[in-house]
Amino acid sequence: MQDHRTETAYWALRITFGVIPIVAGLDKFTNLLTNWEAYLSPVAVRLLPVSPHAFMMLVGVVEIIVGIGVLSGHARVFGWIAGAWLLGIALNLLTTGHFLDVAARDVALAVSAFALAELAPAHERASVRAAKAPTPAEVHA
Repeated sequence: MQDHRTETAYWALRITFGVIPIVAGLDKFTNLLTNWEAYLSPVAVRLLPVSPHAFMMLVGVVEIIVGIGVLSGHARVFGWIAGAWLLGIALNLLTTGHFLDVAARDVALAVSAFALAELAPAHERASVRAAKAPTPAEVHA
């Protein structure tokens, strides 16, 4: 039997890492929340094979995909991707010499995303088992 506390933690993290990346990803196309290009380090800008604007559009698409992946019940994979993504963002921010508070928060968020990925197998497997009706072969086994 699953612990109610881990179920609550799993769902809190799943909703957070589902909704927030989708919102941030969509905002890469509008810049209503912030000018996302301002967070790119000069090192990253020099290394990019595309313009900073085009890169942010790609980032937005990736974030939307990660959010959808988490919300659709695949946090065991997309939790790890979200965590790695957030560590990459933190590394980029560290190389700017600015936004160090945001970099620290992104590291904390990455740890939370990794926790989601660790919680997900137990909770996602349970929800799949609960939703799946047994096949005739399973009934007679």
